[in-house]
Amino acid sequence: MRLLISFTALFVSVVLLQLGTGGVAPLDAISGVKLGFTTAQIGLLGSAHFFGFFIGCWWAPRLMGEVGHSRAFAAFTAAGTIGILAHMMIVNPYAWAIMRMASGLCVAGCYTIIEAWLQAKVTNETRGRAMGVYRIVDISGSLLAQLMIGVLEPASYLSYNILALACCAAIFPLTLTKAEAPEMPLAPRLRPRLAWDRSPLAAVGVIVSGITGAAFRMVGPVYGVEVGLRADQIALFLAAYVVGGALAQFPVGWVADKFDRRHVLIGLSVLSIIACAGAVTFADRGNVAIFTAAVVFGFATLPIYSVSTAHAHDYSTSLERVELSAALMFLYAVGAIASPWFASIVIEAFGPGAMFLMIALAHALLIVFGLVRMRARPAPEGRTAYTYEPRTSFLIGRLLRRDREEG
Repeated sequence: MRLLISFTALFVSVVLLQLGTGGVAPLDAISGVKLGFTTAQIGLLGSAHFFGFFIGCWWAPRLMGEVGHSRAFAAFTAAGTIGILAHMMIVNPYAWAIMRMASGLCVAGCYTIIEAWLQAKVTNETRGRAMGVYRIVDISGSLLAQLMIGVLEPASYLSYNILALACCAAIFPLTLTKAEAPEMPLAPRLRPRLAWDRSPLAAVGVIVSGITGAAFRMVGPVYGVEVGLRADQIALFLAAYVVGGALAQFPVGWVADKFDRRHVLIGLSVLSIIACAGAVTFADRGNVAIFTAAVVFGFATLPIYSVSTAHAHDYSTSLERVELSAALMFLYAVGAIASPWFASIVIEAFGPGAMFLMIALAHALLIVFGLVRMRARPAPEGRTAYTYEPRTSFLIGRLLRRDREEG
């Protein structure tokens, strides 16, 4: 109980951030359709979000060192709030792309500060419980953000105002807490090559994870509109994806700790392709079939990032873990930046099912590459513990380093 009370301010901020910034992507997609944006323009908004996210991951530790945790958090939250509020003032897809960069910057910056604060305050005795609550709060906030789309009117100032209010409210818990701010963390060096050097398969795995998650989250609502789902049904469609990913964490983690993680990655990609085929085949078979495909899709695809990172850490040393996590996050961002725009292009050219065909192709390449890598070297003799790794900031590796070493 003491642990929950001491971190309440941080966790409340996480939920409010998720509600505010997590709801923007599906609302933008549905609003863009209503306003006559092209599918490619809607995809560009998702790519812009992840470009801002990458900038925020890199810049946040440096800004914290210059102005402190609370001021940096307030600055990033203000950027996200302004980006949300300005949507209905300037109705233009390219202006919205700049606004979405601000929301991506906000997400990365705020999570970096929250995780730096957690890292400084947790102890060996409280780390496991703190991270468990943090993961539950993060997933719950993401689920609520998707469900909000069912009650928000697209292309409405009121809808964006509600999201902006939630984002802005995230300032209060952290900036008004009486807890003393921790010392400034050192920004990890960004060495993307480190991920490839330790595990080429893990590097490709996190890129495919970025391609998959970004396409579904940012352009999935367009697919929902194209196959005839209402706004409230699109909310359930996106929520089903999150629920599937949440349900997968324990069984996939257990399997990944018992068996060769390369086999697990290949198996998840096979299941991902089956889920993609189901989404295309059953698009006209009713909502139950569509929602079921979304659950299976989330179950198969969301754990791939964590399994890939665990596999990479199997080949690393303790001193490399923080920089390796940052390198893997960078590669995830690379896939996520490119994916929404490209997914929107193929939807525009070939129809809504083409998004899932694109994702299936990415997973087919991951299967082939996994089989090649299995011939290149044997599985590692010792393995780190599987850990659900949120894709939140370059500092997440600091929080999870001890979990991996003690697992």
